[in-house]
Amino acid sequence: MFTYEKAAAYIEEIPKFTTKNKLEHTRKCLDMLGSPDKNRKIIHVAGTNGKGSVCAFLSTMLEEGGYRCGLFTSPHLMKINERFQINEQMVSDEKFLEAFLKVKELSDRLVEQGDYHPTYFEFLFLMGMLIFEDEDVDIVVLETGLGGRLDATNSILNPLACVITSISLDHVEYLGDTIDKIAGEKAGIIKKGVPVIFDANNETAAAVIRSRAEELGCPAHEVRAESQKLLSYTPKGIGFTFDSAVYGTTELFVPFIAKYQMMNASLAVETMGVLRENHGIGKETLKKGLEHTKWQGRMETILPGVIVDGAHNEDGVAQFVETVRHFQEEFSITLLFATVSDKDYEDMIRRVCSGLRFANVVTTEIWGSRKQSSEELAELFRANGCSSVMAVPDSGEAFEKAYALKGDGLMFVVGSLYLAGEIKDYVRRRMND
Repeated sequence: MFTYEKAAAYIEEIPKFTTKNKLEHTRKCLDMLGSPDKNRKIIHVAGTNGKGSVCAFLSTMLEEGGYRCGLFTSPHLMKINERFQINEQMVSDEKFLEAFLKVKELSDRLVEQGDYHPTYFEFLFLMGMLIFEDEDVDIVVLETGLGGRLDATNSILNPLACVITSISLDHVEYLGDTIDKIAGEKAGIIKKGVPVIFDANNETAAAVIRSRAEELGCPAHEVRAESQKLLSYTPKGIGFTFDSAVYGTTELFVPFIAKYQMMNASLAVETMGVLRENHGIGKETLKKGLEHTKWQGRMETILPGVIVDGAHNEDGVAQFVETVRHFQEEFSITLLFATVSDKDYEDMIRRVCSGLRFANVVTTEIWGSRKQSSEELAELFRANGCSSVMAVPDSGEAFEKAYALKGDGLMFVVGSLYLAGEIKDYVRRRMND
């Protein structure tokens, strides 16, 4: 008899006994489950950085416009249910278990037939489509996992739109070691005749996407950084104008402090513009949706002056440095840092220390087998010129130390999405005590 806890544990074990399956397998699984995707309106989003934020903006704008929106996203920070959201609320344990049992029954049947067991991500995707069908959502915002062309989510047949966010070098062992190869994988989500809205700032990537869209007869809508103009930049968020091809010059505000969110919000707004005949939501309502958007672990303010950010790859770290550099002229900066042992944390620390001045650094450790010694991390910060550094292995204690040191300044929690999740959970419990 499966309980929610046993179901979640089962899913976490899946990578140990399966290999990646072909899209035909995922399509077959969907059809065996009754094709829960076929009557759903779906916006499909891929990219290296920003796709989660774009999905969050789209979901919140649709909700603001009165729609019931399903969001499939990854990774989760604290609880696996976060991957399935309906109007910003993760699904209940009961709904999770109900979908799990249906996919588990299918998996058992396939294995008995000598077929493949669904992969970890494939299993979750199948659950998501069942949940959204059962909840009868009006529209699904679907975030790819890794890549695009071979991603399980690419088994869907007729999306309303395909959105491709910024592309940079990441997961090169799977997606290719050049921008054009990675762009080719991301452009693999493009379907014949379906409109494509994409970040065109990298010309190499843009050329690949443009070519694929032309080949498949897709209307292509390019969004570039020069279409945005910064108006205000404070710890509460960013005000800017966006020159939309659909809505014209429009003033927008996002409750995030990273400048890259101007591009992500613009991609989301342009997507809603391209699809305006499908949803009929007015521009002012879309603007309210942007203003109310929350996105966990990405330059997210969790307490006044306390921001968590899951930056963990080269581009994410560069964006983190650019954001904090703006605020360090006015505020003292305290850093709470941890990472996992299989990341290039030496390079990460070198990059943040070369670009920023920290009043205080507190290093800590993430629970689990991949944790990295807080003392070793502290030594690396000292070696890179930071004078006020302390190592506190327990992440809760480390938060309290850093929070006490913050004073009237700003505190950033960075290094890993796992750390973001642990600290968010700790703060939630702290506030409920």
